[in-house]
Parts: sequence; structure tokens; C-alpha cells
Amino acid sequence: MTSRLALIAAASLLLGSVTGSASAEEHVIKMLNNNGKGKFMLFEPDFVKASVGDTVKFVPTNKGHNAETIPNIWPEGATEFKGDLNQEVVLTIEKPGVYGVKCLPHYPMGMIALIVAGEPTNKAQLDSYKPAGTAQKRFDELKAQMP
Repeated sequence: MTSRLALIAAASLLLGSVTGSASAEEHVIKMLNNNGKGKFMLFEPDFVKASVGDTVKFVPTNKGHNAETIPNIWPEGATEFKGDLNQEVVLTIEKPGVYGVKCLPHYPMGMIALIVAGEPTNKAQLDSYKPAGTAQKRFDELKAQMP
């Protein structure tokens, strides 16, 4: 009887972990030189609504790009990341909030993205953030999409 209960408990745990991970979504963001529509040096999409537990995969579709944290737009306590040039990198959304991401070589040209996971708990960071170079216009466009 005890071994049967143990087997049922183990099966329940396994089923719970499978269904829990099945609900997480993977979002794919391409790192591009252009989108064929007049935009250059960009993430596509550059605004993503996600949930805690989701992953965001940054794919270097064109060479010369990376994806990394914008520390000034990041939920407190969430793990920061820095991808290498020309390498795919995956961010796991750990906490609710707004996640700012940049391509370091093309950041001054406006290569930034925002990921909003659940409640944007750190939304106030957007008001105090001042992007480098000519990134302000794209940043303002992204900010306008905030819930």
C-alpha cells in the first residue's frame, strides 16, 4: 500500500511539473540590421508582453548584434544578462516588471527593446531613464505602448 501511494505521489509531482512548464511561452526576438520597412538596427519585435516563467530568445539573424540588460530598466532582484556578439541568448522572466534590453554596438542608434511581464512594477524607471545617442525616439515609441 505504501509503495502504491508513493507511486501515485510521484506521478502527481511529475504531471504537475510537466503541465507547469507547458504553460510557459517562448518569445523569439530577431536581431536585425533592417526590417525592409525603413527601420535599421532593431529588435523585432521590440515590444513584448510576457508572463513570469516565459523565456525570451534573442536570435542574431544578422551578424554584429548582441542582447543585454539595460540596468536602469530592470525589475529589482531579477538576474541580469549579457549575450556575446553573434550568439543566441535566452532570458527567463523571473519577476513581474519592465525589462529593458539593448544591443551594445547599436544602442546609440536606438537598438532597444522592452519586455513587460505581468504588472509593470518598475514602470517609474521609464520616466527617469535617458537613452544614449539617438535612441530617444525609439524609446518614446516603446514607452507609448506601455499598459
